[in-house]
Amino acid sequence: MTTSFYQRYKRFTQLAAVPFISALIVSCGTSGTSSKDFSAGDQASSSKSYASLDWTLPETAEAAEFMANCQQRFEQADTQFKLLQQSEFSSDLDFLKGMNGLEKTIHNTLAPASLKANVHPNKEVRESAEKCEQNFISLISDIGLSGSLFKRMSRVDQAVLDAKAKRYVGESLREFRRSGVNLDKASQQTLKTLVDEINAIGQDFQKNIREDVRSIVVKNEAELAGLPQDFIDSHRDEASGDVIVTTNYPDYFPVIQYAKSDALRLRVYNEFKNRGYPANEEVLKNLLKKRHQVAELLGYSSYAQYAMETLMIGSPENAQAFITEIADVSADRSEQEYQQLLKRLQKIQPDATEVKDWQKTYIAELVKKEQYKVDSQKVRQYFRYDRVQKGIFELTEKMFRVQIRPMQGDLWHESVTAWEIVERGEVLGQFYLDMHPREGKYQHAAAFTIQDGILDEQLPIKALVCNFPEGDAFMEHGQVETFLHEFGHLLHGIFGGNQPWLAQSGIATERDFVEAPSQMLEEWVWDFTTLKSFAINDKGQSIPSSLIKKLQASRDFGQGLFTRHQMFYAALSLNYYMQDPDTIDMNTMAAELQNKYSNFDFVDGTHFQYSFGHLDGYSAVYYTYMWSLVIADDMFSEFEKNGLLNTKIAKRYRREVLEPGGSLDAADLVENFLGRPYTFDAFARRFK
Repeated sequence: MTTSFYQRYKRFTQLAAVPFISALIVSCGTSGTSSKDFSAGDQASSSKSYASLDWTLPETAEAAEFMANCQQRFEQADTQFKLLQQSEFSSDLDFLKGMNGLEKTIHNTLAPASLKANVHPNKEVRESAEKCEQNFISLISDIGLSGSLFKRMSRVDQAVLDAKAKRYVGESLREFRRSGVNLDKASQQTLKTLVDEINAIGQDFQKNIREDVRSIVVKNEAELAGLPQDFIDSHRDEASGDVIVTTNYPDYFPVIQYAKSDALRLRVYNEFKNRGYPANEEVLKNLLKKRHQVAELLGYSSYAQYAMETLMIGSPENAQAFITEIADVSADRSEQEYQQLLKRLQKIQPDATEVKDWQKTYIAELVKKEQYKVDSQKVRQYFRYDRVQKGIFELTEKMFRVQIRPMQGDLWHESVTAWEIVERGEVLGQFYLDMHPREGKYQHAAAFTIQDGILDEQLPIKALVCNFPEGDAFMEHGQVETFLHEFGHLLHGIFGGNQPWLAQSGIATERDFVEAPSQMLEEWVWDFTTLKSFAINDKGQSIPSSLIKKLQASRDFGQGLFTRHQMFYAALSLNYYMQDPDTIDMNTMAAELQNKYSNFDFVDGTHFQYSFGHLDGYSAVYYTYMWSLVIADDMFSEFEKNGLLNTKIAKRYRREVLEPGGSLDAADLVENFLGRPYTFDAFARRFK
């Protein structure tokens, strides 16, 4: 993400394990703007600058139709933009409604384009969607640089506005400044060029990850020992008899968790950690350089400073302090857990002096099985995909007193399903489920926005995109947790999607809060009362309470190791964007930071950073996952005290945290729900 207005229109970007949200906006320059500044911005917005855009129609009919529709929407938005700059308005409110309408046109084009670029089975449609996004960048840049719109917004009399409209105006002014409206004409043109380049580079980065699916052929049956038989059977090639596994998540995790063969796990690990390499090496370096140039042009020392100034964290220095604090808090616990893993590994490899990164999941599985009596393969028999989906729907209906029912929808693949959420006969929002892997599809798990809601104008529409085993296949308990996490984003977007201003609709809070509601919802997959209703094996037996108790007892094991490893990811994200990219050796820094923060050393020959998609979408702010978890733990304490299925608490949570969207600061949302400011106390208990 780049300048402020582009971020505003890119709030639909996937919320993954994405993902986003509200604009990352900061004040830049002085509060006043001269007439020279205004004229420079308006010159930059001349339609002549769009002459070079490529609207060539693809050969495929579906892709051609998509591109033609995108061009029509572009021309509509351009016309709205010109009218807003040239028209006189009878009232400030009419002007604000015009701005809201422009944002609606752009957002309703770019949101579905982002989804199609990541999930559509037709490669030409995916490429057309990427081109559609790219073509809108010039227009979006011109909006942010429009001196006349900034001047008109500055004249709005905020004293007569309600709180939401006043917030909308204040944030819009801040975004104009952040977008470079105060820069001279030459600098504005440089910024426009950088915005175009960064979007294209980011698309290439994600595409290289998405399309780099590698295969590992297993000819030696002995290497398959430990893997579930249903997994082996479903991956056997009929012609050769070999078992073929890929680097897609449903293949990678069972191998890394269950395969007894250290050699097989290492082979799969190496391929998985090298996705996107070498193609993304130059791409990532270029992304860092261009974003650093944007930050310097706007008066910031680094892109990290630019990204964090209006977040809850405030600054890169605060982010680094947070990373250090969390790493320190979890240090003793993680070392104890590491020694447990090492001791268990030495039963297999007596001369082992360290646990390797590709060994940790397998050895942790053994420890849980032996010390906590948790056998994940026995657990997974209770989690067939179709029953899990039904259970998550029923949990939602029970907690929030709504109904989820199927609907007719515009499906992009035969495996996609369409649904709507209804309350007392009123449709609150719609969503799609695209839950299973296929060629060319986004490889992780995320919630996408197709359309954010506007009060009395349009419903919120979301899409859940995951890569879980299909219908009657078994899921891991961790995948069930991921399902509920991503569904939490979907619910946040729908319940919060009833605002008058598009910029405040849905998941529009500060970036470092947006994971908290989903992280809190993960707690329900550890609750027996919740699980017994849908965790049912093929004999019709619900998961026994004794097994849930074992799961709960084993849950705390690995918390320290997980947290320290997360701090490696956070530090990598921060440090890549906190320094001049010309001074960074990306490979060396990745290795050094993993060795510093994680208990598991960097593995030579791997290049994790080139498949770390969050370096594009989240840029410097990956710390947000742990920051949000602190808040999630505090919010969950209300349910913990009053009951996980307490509908009164759920109603208050929905009203105070989810429904306001981005109409209040995140700290205020949490305080309104808890009746006090959030604290670190609940999170700290994880490590006691």
